[in-house]
Amino acid sequence: MKIRNPRTGEHDYTLVTDTVDQVMAKAGTLRAAHSQWLSKTLQERIEIIVQLADRMEAHKEAFIEQLSIDTGRRNISELEFHAAIGVIRGRCASAPYVLQAPKSRSSMTNPTVNIHQQWVPYDLVGVISPWNFPLLLCLIDAIPALIAGSTVLLKPSEVTPRFMDVLEQCIQEVPGLSEVTALVRGGAEVGKSVVDQVDVICFTGSVKTGQMIAKRTAELFKPAFLELGGKDPAIVMEDADLDVAIAAIMRSGFGAAGQACQSLERVYVHRTIYDDFIHKLTDKANAVTTNHDYSQGGNLGPLIFEGQRATIESQLADATAKGAQIKSGGTIENHHGGLWLRPTIVTEVNHDMEIMTEETFGPVIGVMPYDSTAEAISLANDSIYGLSASVFSQDTESAVAVAQQIDAGGISINDGSLTNQVFDAEKNSFGMSGLYGSRMGADGLLRFFRKKAILIQTAAPASLDTQAEKAQS
Repeated sequence: MKIRNPRTGEHDYTLVTDTVDQVMAKAGTLRAAHSQWLSKTLQERIEIIVQLADRMEAHKEAFIEQLSIDTGRRNISELEFHAAIGVIRGRCASAPYVLQAPKSRSSMTNPTVNIHQQWVPYDLVGVISPWNFPLLLCLIDAIPALIAGSTVLLKPSEVTPRFMDVLEQCIQEVPGLSEVTALVRGGAEVGKSVVDQVDVICFTGSVKTGQMIAKRTAELFKPAFLELGGKDPAIVMEDADLDVAIAAIMRSGFGAAGQACQSLERVYVHRTIYDDFIHKLTDKANAVTTNHDYSQGGNLGPLIFEGQRATIESQLADATAKGAQIKSGGTIENHHGGLWLRPTIVTEVNHDMEIMTEETFGPVIGVMPYDSTAEAISLANDSIYGLSASVFSQDTESAVAVAQQIDAGGISINDGSLTNQVFDAEKNSFGMSGLYGSRMGADGLLRFFRKKAILIQTAAPASLDTQAEKAQS
């Protein structure tokens, strides 16, 4: 496969893809190694996995270089690398506390029976990860699966694959890890094969692909953990600190050029502060520069996936045709073959417009006024998505009260996208933003176990005679 460079538009990298037979062979090798991996103690597995972080840090510059080419952004690639290292070390540090053996107990319905619980990890976990944060979002699922005692078959996105060579090298440099972790390369057909070969699948990506995976895993009676799209709302209450709200909303909505599922894409502002908010937000947005010329700096990267251009332009055209006003940005620019969109603020919007209802995945924010808190909550919840959200108020108690009524998995108060910075809080998505267990907190590790009950009878077992019906006299 020829891979596109998002900064130049050139297809300057060749990805040698796996065949379906190769995927099957790698899956078989992993299954054969599972019993030996599981026979290791938790501490032994942790010691091996920690070495991966050590090897990655030794190859830090190579990782950042490849991630920078694939995503067109340097600073965020460095942040992503350090976040990935944090996931490895953090999960390894917390695992002994999370995986303490469950205590046995007596049955509440039959006191003579003692219940022991055994956690049995899945043999083979499949991970299909996306292109927007390619390193972090493959390891965020793979690492806890390995800690649990599973083997892992990993397919990163074919859109941003260059880092895979470095990651594979690091895995091979850790004794005992390459036998239980395998990478496969390719597109949809390879992804389908991964789903078919594993016992459980972790997928991060679009709703459309997630639906196809959910259908296939349902047919195969396999669990699927799906982290899908978002159309995240922010509510700016009447007493909000506008400087705080605007700074957080801009970082969430425009950081990584809006190419993150937890980006804030729609904002509801109390009418009494709406005009002031729009004025300040537009000024800030107009001051943001693109990074199309690294020698001049700039903090907004290109559109990584060329296909996003059509989605963004279609949504903006739909909005303006229905009366929306573009206050900043709005035009995709071509610099040396790469595509950039400056921060785009859209006003005079409503929920009849795609830009307020469908995921954009670009640096675009629609802003609406509201008159009452109940109206703001209703607007925030008027969505098929429910990934995350934000509430801004100087009264934390009031903000929390609003957050508790928003249908989303993680709500940030006086900040945006904290779910991208805090990995130890459990959450579940609502609506079409996800399915099944949280990838965060203790659940992010415990979801890789089947739970088995061992029931010990401490008294004489019931006999056929004790269950026989007494004859009618």
